[in-house]
Amino acid sequence: MVNTTPLISLSCVGRLDLLQHLFGGIILAEAVYREIKAKPSYGYAEIDQPWIEIRPIAGELNRSFLHTQLDAGEAETIILAQDIAADVVVIDENLGYRMAQQNGLPVVRTLSLLLRAKEKGYITAIKPILEAMMTRGRWYSASVCRTLLEQAGEIELDP
Repeated sequence: MVNTTPLISLSCVGRLDLLQHLFGGIILAEAVYREIKAKPSYGYAEIDQPWIEIRPIAGELNRSFLHTQLDAGEAETIILAQDIAADVVVIDENLGYRMAQQNGLPVVRTLSLLLRAKEKGYITAIKPILEAMMTRGRWYSASVCRTLLEQAGEIELDP
């Protein structure tokens, strides 16, 4: 299960393929698909892939409750992830991430996927991808970037 922001972040640097490499295929909630398709931008054309499946949610009551706190894409991603017992859920926004955790879902963020992709040999370096994402409008704090690059072995730890 992947939410909107991770799709945009990976699409803006031409690396949506990392999701296929890491997971084989992914599932998107209908609301996520609608959010991406609302206007031609990053991810608009890229998400129409045979390895990306779009699914509706069943729980209208849950949708109403989660919509009071989250946007439609995050709410439907969490509901559908619960319904299908997703192996992993990719959500970047803090509130959505925390709500997914509170609901017992195995949740990660886009930057964690970059680290996993490097560990598996799908990419050789995270830093150029991270810099390209930030150039195209993605925002990550300096401390988050530094920690990620330290974990990836791309900068040395402070003494």
